[in-house]
Amino acid sequence: MHGPRRKLKLIVMTIMTAFIFIIVEISRSANQHKNEQKVRIPTKPFWAKLTPNNAFWNRQQQKLDHLNNPILKDPNVTLGVLPDWLNDTVPEDLCKPDLQVMTQVKNFSLLPDRFKHFLLYMRCRTYRMVVDQPQLCKEEPFLLLAIKSLASHFDRRQAIRESWGRGGRLANKTILTIFLLGNTTAEDHFPDLAPMLAYESSMYGDILQWDYRDSFFNLTIKEVLFLEWFSTRCPNASFIFKGDDDVFVNTFLILDFLKGLSPAKARDLFVGDVITNAGPHRDKKVKYYIPESIYVGGYPPYAGGGGYLYSGKVAQRLHGIMNRVPLYPIDDVYTGMCLRKLGLSPEKHKGFRTFGIEEKYRNNPCAYKSLMLVHPRNPQDMIKIWAWLSEPSLNCH
Repeated sequence: MHGPRRKLKLIVMTIMTAFIFIIVEISRSANQHKNEQKVRIPTKPFWAKLTPNNAFWNRQQQKLDHLNNPILKDPNVTLGVLPDWLNDTVPEDLCKPDLQVMTQVKNFSLLPDRFKHFLLYMRCRTYRMVVDQPQLCKEEPFLLLAIKSLASHFDRRQAIRESWGRGGRLANKTILTIFLLGNTTAEDHFPDLAPMLAYESSMYGDILQWDYRDSFFNLTIKEVLFLEWFSTRCPNASFIFKGDDDVFVNTFLILDFLKGLSPAKARDLFVGDVITNAGPHRDKKVKYYIPESIYVGGYPPYAGGGGYLYSGKVAQRLHGIMNRVPLYPIDDVYTGMCLRKLGLSPEKHKGFRTFGIEEKYRNNPCAYKSLMLVHPRNPQDMIKIWAWLSEPSLNCH
């Protein structure tokens, strides 16, 4: 008797459970349908009221973001009266000193001279080219080595030409080296180097020079001018290494790395010694000091300016976006800002050592075989290390 009763009880419980499940599902479905018919009204205004940032650079970025907002460009969108700080008139000549910054930047008169000069000419992005090489990329290079240099650094440029920056064919790929220079001025107590530079340029044909004051803060404008030149003179270069003239670069290893990339990886490539979770230094004694009156907030991920490697496609995209990011006095941070605007992030690669390697490895040839870049290195080191790596008998196993 117990067996049939137990089976009957189990059947009844199963039917009740199924019935309850059906009732719950029907109720939930009805509620969802009811909610779909409701008109949802936002609790806050769609457009937040823009208030100017107290930091000068941040405010300039706000202006550019507003100016380039695709929705606000729609002729059907009514903007109303813009606040004065968004409606500044733009002068015809952007390369004249912007005297307004003297009143727009807090404690402008107390800033170091390098900041005053940068802020006064921050809007200028066009400078006369003193030395150009129009036919340099006639044979489209696989790898373009673009080296930031100062006019007085003759020995560094020559060491690069004789070592890792030797142009021509390497590993069956075309390598092209160019040096990016501004002007050395009497204001910075430089002697007149123009005749020597003219001779160097005529001998090697690898100098690019623009007529602007070549200073640490103006490395950013050197970046902008290079990408403008690239887009005009050398747009079909597959890859670019951009770095300082005091680094050693293992060109052999870079070529091996590039050959192994998938097409998708190659298209969006931007690798280097990436710095994350960084922000402006507030110590006035530090080279990278930035006062709060100029910039507030953290920095996006960026590759250390000693050297980084990226694709020609990314270079073209950077050139297209740079007008939407105000110039910033630290060039590698500025490039990181532009990458963020593009929705890209630089990739860290352990082969880039912008902060050097341990002392005990510095005279070991095999220490350089697995590294793409080591910073800093003097001209003698460059030639010595290149000779080590070029020796066929070098065995590092």
